[in-house]
Amino acid sequence: MSQSMQFQSRSFRLFRVLVLVGAILALCVVVLGAYVRLTDAGLGCPDWPGCYGALTVPQSETAIKNAQSIYPHSTVLVGKAWREMAHRYLAGTLGLIVLALSTLSWRARREIKVSAWLPTFLVLLIGFQAMLGMWTVTLLLKPVIVSAHLLGGMTTLAMMTWLAHRHWGNSSTSIVKSERLKTAIRFALLIIFMQIFLGGWTSTNYAALACTDFPTCHGLWLPEMDFKEAFHMVRDLGQSSSGGSLSLASITAIQWSHRLGALITLIYLGFIGLNVLKYWQLKQLGFALLAVLFTQIGLGVANLVLHLPLVLAVAHNFTAGLLVIVLVVLNSKITKTYR
Repeated sequence: MSQSMQFQSRSFRLFRVLVLVGAILALCVVVLGAYVRLTDAGLGCPDWPGCYGALTVPQSETAIKNAQSIYPHSTVLVGKAWREMAHRYLAGTLGLIVLALSTLSWRARREIKVSAWLPTFLVLLIGFQAMLGMWTVTLLLKPVIVSAHLLGGMTTLAMMTWLAHRHWGNSSTSIVKSERLKTAIRFALLIIFMQIFLGGWTSTNYAALACTDFPTCHGLWLPEMDFKEAFHMVRDLGQSSSGGSLSLASITAIQWSHRLGALITLIYLGFIGLNVLKYWQLKQLGFALLAVLFTQIGLGVANLVLHLPLVLAVAHNFTAGLLVIVLVVLNSKITKTYR
């Protein structure tokens, strides 16, 4: 074997390892991001990418005084700042892995099981994610930016999962012969991402507890709702488009929409799960999809009834990530290989 082929082979082996590590890390970044958001630590550091002008959190009395003098309108809360910085460190590590994957993909482009352009696009996505992270801080948690940041994180997770399964799993177009079912499985990804957006919009607008009874809302199936203000994209946190406070009818509309989306997701993904159980090659994925789906629905109801305990709220985001992983693997499983 030539020295060139040996070099490409080493690149390919490293690529396979990094896509698996990257997929696991992407899930960790999504979950940690949810934890940061749910503990109100998103503004733990008032600047970006550092924290109070440094690469680490100020902890000594002198460092805290200096930080406070530089940012007099912010209060140094060490715990929140560390949570925010831990998320940035983890996301930065993922960015370096993706950059390495892009380089390795071109070196081993004759061996990898995807187009080399896919890891390259992922670099651009990670770069855009970093910009959204910066805008999240500089624009003071503007809901549309925070929600876009969540969708970007889930998209990164989906792409890393696809890369990992292409190189560690098996796939065949002959497993599912029904074109209708194949199309339905593809469409399931759109359904879950729409529901993730509604969940993110609910969280970023602090509408998770707009009504805490279930299955009704304020004792009604159709409570008073203001959808126009609820889904006005360009506005500040907690404010209406006119600059006033967001009304109860607005945040009720947000949560009610998320509930409706959850019902649609339950029916649609339940249908997919039951149908793929018919194929022995997909039976484990079918059971996994149904198990994670019902867990997610149960966590959503528990969060309402128990008034959003932190551990359940974070778990709700974790299982959303698991749903993305299962659906991406399912789609990869029935898609022909690149080469």
